[in-house]
Amino acid sequence: MEKISLLKKVEDHNSTFDEEIEFKQQVIDFLNQHDDFYQRSNLLGHVTGSAWIVSPDHKQVLLIHHKKLNIWIQPGGHADETDFSLFETAKREAIEECNVEIKSSIMDIFDVDVHEIPAKNDIPKHLHYDIRYCFVAEPNTQLEIELSEVNDAKWIDIEQLIHENTAQSIRRMALKTIEMK
Repeated sequence: MEKISLLKKVEDHNSTFDEEIEFKQQVIDFLNQHDDFYQRSNLLGHVTGSAWIVSPDHKQVLLIHHKKLNIWIQPGGHADETDFSLFETAKREAIEECNVEIKSSIMDIFDVDVHEIPAKNDIPKHLHYDIRYCFVAEPNTQLEIELSEVNDAKWIDIEQLIHENTAQSIRRMALKTIEMK
């Protein structure tokens, strides 16, 4: 994906959530300031792609327990240096991390988030400018997780994510999912 195309898609993304509107502007600013916006060599940060995977009835979401970050989040990761597409990155990461069969996608950009990744070994703390896409998969499929990056994966009721002490970005996507019904 070219920078101009991604920039237009982010600019066209609408949100009613104040924090997401702020994140959207941060992503736009980052894209305008960096030609190496998707490369891990950019130690300030880089654009990543994530998959918000919901059941066909939009009542459940598939989350992973990320090994390095030790938190429950949606699958996602870095763009491939040879074939850069954040949509394909999100889809690839979902398949690699959970072995889930994607049935369809719901919309282009579902959510925009910016979050800090802690320092590890020789990589300093940096930001992930995360572009999130929504996919549909059947929750009754057998999950086979990729153990190098993921401790566990499970389907969780969307309503549970709204009422519990949930990270704001996960809660925001859960609220958006309920609005889609």
